[in-house]
Amino acid sequence: MSRSPGPQGGIAVDVKPPWPYRMATRGGPDQVSRVRAGVYERFLHVERAPILIRAWERPAHGDVRIAAIPVEPEWLLELPSGERGPAQGPPRASRGQLETALARARNALAVDDDYTEFYARFRSDPVLARPIREFPWLRARRAIWPWEAFAWGVTEQLIEVERAHAIQRRIIARWGAAMQPPDRPRPLRDVPDAATIAARSPAELVSCGLAPKRALALRKAAREIAARRIDPGNPGDDRRLLAISEIGPWTVQVLGRSGRGEPDSLPAGDLAYLKLVPHLIGLERRATVAEVEDFYSRFAPWRGWAGLFTLVGY
Repeated sequence: MSRSPGPQGGIAVDVKPPWPYRMATRGGPDQVSRVRAGVYERFLHVERAPILIRAWERPAHGDVRIAAIPVEPEWLLELPSGERGPAQGPPRASRGQLETALARARNALAVDDDYTEFYARFRSDPVLARPIREFPWLRARRAIWPWEAFAWGVTEQLIEVERAHAIQRRIIARWGAAMQPPDRPRPLRDVPDAATIAARSPAELVSCGLAPKRALALRKAAREIAARRIDPGNPGDDRRLLAISEIGPWTVQVLGRSGRGEPDSLPAGDLAYLKLVPHLIGLERRATVAEVEDFYSRFAPWRGWAGLFTLVGY
């Protein structure tokens, strides 16, 4: 790994992934990240400072370069509150804030994930051997911040994933900040932070498509997170999240997988797993959550990774 000055006064880091790696070829379904001409882009805030992340593979060097760039005031179109710009308020990102953005991007892009031990353990496994051999570069999609993974987990409870993504895009369009660098034809948006969602009324969240109970749960959790009584990046605080009505194990498992990058975090209640496990074990009915958990228990402490490889492989 090496560091170098980034473009426009930013900083960059060159990371050699410890395991076969491929950059995603498209952005996420919530449309806050995008991939253009092989370059991943994401707009985010660190302590109110707006930052642009760009990342791309360098095949000749065998590494991935990730750059964190301070956002210029003239690039800003909307502030997180929805106020239209250009903005004068947000501070220019400091070196420490750029370093934080780089760290979050590394986690989101999963460039540091090392599957060596996982592969050694399961390369002859009757279920996993084929998919991990055929798709060694496979990575679960992750959010930049644990808060985002948690919030989107709430929106995805008990509804079709396409409807959930539409809700996410409405929330982003209504309350997310927007910026557009001069070398890009379309703006990028950031996910509203916990404080922004905490300030919304339940009716406002319902207007984006959330069910009333989930709107209340998301707002209550956002208030706890904004007040720093709960840290979604700390697994020790999961019990506090689970104490909130409508927040169950599945949502916390999504947070662990997509927000913290935990290889053992398996959202066992996913409909995909409830349908897949019967196919793998010869059941003629949909599996229960307990049966899914029992099937993947032998893959601990990599149950989440095993789940991803089986979903893609089968």
